[in-house]
Amino acid sequence: MSESIAVRVDPSNERMLEAWDGALWAKRAQRIDDGVAAYRETFFAAAGIQPSDKVLDVGCGAGQTTRDAARLATAGSALGVDLSSEMLGLARRLAEQERVPNVAFEQMDAQVHPFPEAGFDVVISRHGSMFFGTPLAAFTSLARATRPGGRLVLLTWQPLRLNEWITTFRTIFAAGREVPSSNLALSDPLETEELLTSAGYADVRSTAVNKPMYFGRDVDDAAEFIVEQHGGRLSDLDDPTRAKAVEALRADLAEHQTSRGVFYDSAAWLIEARRP
Repeated sequence: MSESIAVRVDPSNERMLEAWDGALWAKRAQRIDDGVAAYRETFFAAAGIQPSDKVLDVGCGAGQTTRDAARLATAGSALGVDLSSEMLGLARRLAEQERVPNVAFEQMDAQVHPFPEAGFDVVISRHGSMFFGTPLAAFTSLARATRPGGRLVLLTWQPLRLNEWITTFRTIFAAGREVPSSNLALSDPLETEELLTSAGYADVRSTAVNKPMYFGRDVDDAAEFIVEQHGGRLSDLDDPTRAKAVEALRADLAEHQTSRGVFYDSAAWLIEARRP
């Protein structure tokens, strides 16, 4: 059952609320976590969470990173925030099942939510900070919520051309049409440094991290997941063209099958900053 509540959302983020607040993402939450699991150790090493820290996890989804943070902050706490009521409902259930008592989850738009000033020692976000409608306003809010000396640690994607999985799936699902060429937010280190510095952070640095990304046990499993996630791009095509695109996807997945499952190369930025 959804645990949706009335949530204040900036107009620039209304499309994100509509996109993320659905059952599909919660249904596939474990696969999404498994997909980027190779980044976990690097991400949390950079976060450097201490036992007494108060942690804010932005765009927490089903809360895997929030629960992991809470386990490190044994005498502190972790708050996960997201727009998706479905994902947050799952996050709460998993925290209860896993017996993680010092964690909480709230549905909110971090861009406009009045966080307590200097209320958090560490702010983290694993691929959840790239979707703000007005990034400067959002990170200004997060900087205000970070205590002096506190840390910001983000994981974002590098440019599209460096992410094999994105470019491959976009090309296949374009099915001969023009491939979308939109840029990914926070994929340019210089722009990210300027943004975060303007928002109130300092000592901004971006480190390239490249890890294999998992998509399924085998071709059938991976194809089902990917078509479910991205197949909407085929909805306006006729049946033969759509079938041909899925066939091309399966052929490409077969080329990426390993003994451990289907993997594609991915490239991320580990972004670190400090609140002066």
